[in-house]
Amino acid sequence: MTWIAFGVTWGTVRTITHGIRGGWLPWGNISAGGRHLHHYNIGIGTLAGVGIIAVRGDERAVGHPAVAAAYGAGTALIADEFALLLDLQDVYWTQQGRLSVDVSLGILSALGAYLTAIPFWHECARVTRHHIASAARRNLKVPG
Repeated sequence: MTWIAFGVTWGTVRTITHGIRGGWLPWGNISAGGRHLHHYNIGIGTLAGVGIIAVRGDERAVGHPAVAAAYGAGTALIADEFALLLDLQDVYWTQQGRLSVDVSLGILSALGAYLTAIPFWHECARVTRHHIASAARRNLKVPG
């Protein structure tokens, strides 16, 4: 769920920012008090909310798919502006801003590879446990 939420959020926010910049979406940037708010702020707030849920330890909420989706979405909002946070300059539309795209695609790829490989690693662990147990049984037999 986290991986899907990350991918969908990242793709959506990239589309929206391109639409705002290109003028083909009817709305503009988010601002408060005349100050532009970057979408990483929403991501930080989202991750703070997920953190509160985790710290509270509410068993019904901790493993809930909505919490996983919120975590993925919040992370995507932050990763999309990684270059801005790294340099503390608004480089979103510059060549340096490409770093945000690279980081986001790297996260998506790594999570996708991890999720795809889970059955493989579970099988490796099962086989390894079996071999360790077999070796231990053989070594525990005392010759009579």
